[in-house]
Amino acid sequence: MTKKLKIDFVSDVSCPWCAIGLKSLDEALARVGGEVEAELHFQPFELNPKMPTEGQEINEHLSQKYGSTPAQLEQTREMIRQRGAEVGFTFGIGKRSRIYNTFDAHRLLHWAELQGHGLQKALKEALFKAYFTDGESPGSHEVLARVAGEVGLDEARAREILASHAYADEVREREQFYLQNGIHSVPAVIINERHLISGGQPAEVFEQALRQIAAGG
Repeated sequence: MTKKLKIDFVSDVSCPWCAIGLKSLDEALARVGGEVEAELHFQPFELNPKMPTEGQEINEHLSQKYGSTPAQLEQTREMIRQRGAEVGFTFGIGKRSRIYNTFDAHRLLHWAELQGHGLQKALKEALFKAYFTDGESPGSHEVLARVAGEVGLDEARAREILASHAYADEVREREQFYLQNGIHSVPAVIINERHLISGGQPAEVFEQALRQIAAGG
């Protein structure tokens, strides 16, 4: 008998470990396909909520935030690239030069969820690719609207939403909910609103958790 599970994937489109974690979760869900039916929801989290619209040079930002040296940054970048390759996600070498504000991307993702038919997941994946693989800005209304159209959403409506304040309150409310419930790093994968798996874990970790929860463990 197939067990239905609700999965809230709390993440930011500018988080490399979120892209890796989603690929791993997809692999785990494929492995437990006959046992688990997942209802997947993407929830907003901003790594840099005070980031200006134009963004900041990435090495400068990471050095200020974590105190990392250029050598450490390059080592981390290569580790992320390798982990991405292992799960089938391509991090474009030298493509990302800036960190951007992602609030409008989250507004668009909120709208996409309301459209159904898996469009929120399609948009999330396309935004990961646009930023990490192609080096495009997830803060650009032009990029966001174009990507929305490419995954089957109404591009004209996406532009209207981005030009307004639509869904801003809803996104802020969800962000605050997860912050107040102790989510301060992402990805955070919450199953049935009770079980938390933190970080871009390997597929095996997600698979084991899904089987245990589905079995009532």
